[in-house]
Amino acid sequence: MPTNLPPEARAKWARTLEARTPEEKLRSLQDFLSSIPQHKGTSKLRAHVKHQIALLRREIEERKQKKRGGEGGLGVKKEGAAQVVLLGYTKSGRSWILSKLTNAKPEVSSVPYTTREAIPGMMPYMDICFQLVEAPALRGDVELDAQVLSLARGADALMLVVDLSKDFVGQLSSMLKELQEAGINIEEPKGSVNIIKQKAGGIRVAISGRLVGCSTADVVKLVEGYGVKNALIRVNGEASLDDVEEALVRPSLYKPAIIIANKADLTRSEEKLKMLEAIKPKSTPLIPVFEASFNNDLIGSLLFKALRIIRVYTKEPCSEEPSKEPLILKEGSTVMDLAEKIHSGLSRNFKYAKLWSSNLPFKPVKVGASFRLNDGDVVEVHA
Repeated sequence: MPTNLPPEARAKWARTLEARTPEEKLRSLQDFLSSIPQHKGTSKLRAHVKHQIALLRREIEERKQKKRGGEGGLGVKKEGAAQVVLLGYTKSGRSWILSKLTNAKPEVSSVPYTTREAIPGMMPYMDICFQLVEAPALRGDVELDAQVLSLARGADALMLVVDLSKDFVGQLSSMLKELQEAGINIEEPKGSVNIIKQKAGGIRVAISGRLVGCSTADVVKLVEGYGVKNALIRVNGEASLDDVEEALVRPSLYKPAIIIANKADLTRSEEKLKMLEAIKPKSTPLIPVFEASFNNDLIGSLLFKALRIIRVYTKEPCSEEPSKEPLILKEGSTVMDLAEKIHSGLSRNFKYAKLWSSNLPFKPVKVGASFRLNDGDVVEVHA
């Protein structure tokens, strides 16, 4: 955790908040990095700042390339129910897995670092599709991998690929370390802190849960110490003062993930899988992949569960059958969330909805805007 930063470092961090251009931000972050003491407690913060510096350098270079008529970046437009990025080191089998799961035709080669661009493909599951994106191979350095990790931050979920024929423990350990240093967590935290900068109003703290080992006054004092004068601090679940500081100077994202253990046909695979189970986050599924029998449905079902999404089918009042293609919503979504996704006019003029659901004894039932939807529900919105 980034604790005990000296006043000089905090003052320099405050100046990074005032930067308006990528060039100004780059200079201020470099200055901030030089003021961070080098010890175990600041190692993650230093790695995160180096990652941000690498991203800014890449952004500045891409702008120059575009001015010269070139292209840059690994960005892939999102399609389907969710975007899932495949991460792994060179020759881990990412291209082969992408070709097995999707309609994509990546080059599968024994030559290291064959994949140089992000390669998308659509993976069918039930009546939806996940967009899988193979990222270029990781190189084991958070600065060198800045573009790839930026692609991972923008995804809805991750698929971590390790090769059981090589140093599989080292591959997974290094990947988890790189993700953490880039501010990406694949294990869902007990709580979250969201700091929303504002133009006025001072420091306000909104708690939906509880603070652990500190008070609201401690939070305000800490945030003000970093030069933030106006902000809304949203605390959900359990959060400590370290969590608040982490959100301030090293904000992290939670990305659901599954781990793919490639080449499980090899000998001693059960023993190897147990070794991976011991080091992976407990909540992250580990899937062995066999060349002879590739289980697409299992991978699809685990992605669906990890993403916590539901399929909702809409029905026109004058139609007997619902839509064949569902709308994708997050678990816990309401009828109003559905109406807003269909059209803003429906939400503004909403009256009621008819619902067909396998979870209800009668069909249809008349429900209001706050009714929570389940996977597979059919909804007819009246406005």
